[in-house]
Amino acid sequence: MKMLNRVLYFMPIALITRIAFALAFIAVSGVSFAQVAQMARFELPLEEKDEVKYLTAGLAENGLMAYRRVGGRKEDHVELIKVDTSLHETWRGSIPIDKRLDVMHVRSFGNLFFLLLKDRERLGRDFQIFAVNMSSGNYGMYSVKNIIPFYPTEFVLTSKAALIGGYFNNRPLVLFYNFESQSSRILPGFFNSPGELNQIKVNSDGTTDIVVSARNFEKRRALWIRTYDPFGELVRTTVIQPDEDKHLIFGRSMVMPGGRQLVAGVYGRFTEYSRGVFVATIEPTGEYAIQYHNFAQLKNFFNYMKAKQQKRVKDRIERKKIKGKKLKFNYRLVVHDLIAYNNQLLLVGEAFYPHYIYPRMGDPRFPHYNPQARTNRVFDGYKYTHAVVIGFGKDGQLLWDNSFEINDVKTFQLQQFVKVQPTNNRILLMYLFENAIRTKIILDDQVLEGKATDKLKPGATGEELDRDFENTDTMDNWYGKYFYAYGTQTLKGRRGSRKVFFINKITYN
Repeated sequence: MKMLNRVLYFMPIALITRIAFALAFIAVSGVSFAQVAQMARFELPLEEKDEVKYLTAGLAENGLMAYRRVGGRKEDHVELIKVDTSLHETWRGSIPIDKRLDVMHVRSFGNLFFLLLKDRERLGRDFQIFAVNMSSGNYGMYSVKNIIPFYPTEFVLTSKAALIGGYFNNRPLVLFYNFESQSSRILPGFFNSPGELNQIKVNSDGTTDIVVSARNFEKRRALWIRTYDPFGELVRTTVIQPDEDKHLIFGRSMVMPGGRQLVAGVYGRFTEYSRGVFVATIEPTGEYAIQYHNFAQLKNFFNYMKAKQQKRVKDRIERKKIKGKKLKFNYRLVVHDLIAYNNQLLLVGEAFYPHYIYPRMGDPRFPHYNPQARTNRVFDGYKYTHAVVIGFGKDGQLLWDNSFEINDVKTFQLQQFVKVQPTNNRILLMYLFENAIRTKIILDDQVLEGKATDKLKPGATGEELDRDFENTDTMDNWYGKYFYAYGTQTLKGRRGSRKVFFINKITYN
């Protein structure tokens, strides 16, 4: 992004004074029985009372960026620590920010790391975007004019602009900020009706597709796909209409070689539950065809169940088939970005359900619990059951499906747990929960290696995780065949216990 050098005056980051204890870098190696290799580890000692947690963003081959907000008297700071792919620290510094500002999103583009900040109290105030040079640590700031108060849920970068998506009165909108002219405007085509912003997808030719799910004139959910050129001008609008008895609940887009566009997602009889997956193929002329696949048509969708339960379900499906009927299943399924794989398209989704409990009086987890309320049940997070991976051909035909059981995962925010890494001869499925890495290896609808579990390795020999303290962990794809895991741990050993922020480099051999 050379244009940044023309419109920004880069200022050197103020170096943070070195803390008394040294940063620990611990190399760990070795392969477990499941062939999960933990290549290296980065540790930063923390005070036991330190509650400000680091977050980490992958920078592909540029390494990783750890960041957190640190409070001050007159102003706060965003602390940044840059590490390379070997998990060696290359620099650290801080950016002063107004106390009212929060870091909403971070993204990387080229050799720059971007932070989007927003006033936590006044949504109508301007956004701030900080651009940090990954090599030097120098940074600059853009003030993004914003006349409409909205909460940013999406932050996407192109070679010329930043796109900030969100909602105003339940209506999706996207703010387009041009780096060269330093001007902002709302992209045309929005504010028409309430809807859900499904995706902002930047294509290889510089165009951007924005997918919105909203009700059509027949009150059924359809998909609006608006394509914009690199300067934010509307090029075309494609509306994918559902069949008479269906809603297109959620969709993701990908442009295939040759210009054909595939849109895949979930459909249902009602908008809250999905009954299956759909895939639409859109020609460059705008014509499209849509195919529906009920969950009962999938070969391995129910493999997460216990053997007896799975057999009962499949027997019911067969009995319905004999009678010429379809057995209808309703699931909540969160769909992730589509993945290109061996001239195919992979759809990855995770099934979940909201979990409720009936707390007792005095339960410290629910201090605001009111026993006089009309209902005594309290939302206790989302529980995941399994991930499903489906392969589609370039014409949208269903080729195969597979699944991966998700055990014990519960979260209050829906997020992607299962990470997918396809190669020519296998697809790796992996997720991390409570210090354990779960893996499964498939090749299309075949299982090459069943589910295996490996613990995250601690920093030093003889140490183990102290589960009497709160420990956090998150894992994400990094670059090539590598993943990274990060979080906070309290470790205990012969010399007592210590609290650390950690990053582990992980691969699968």
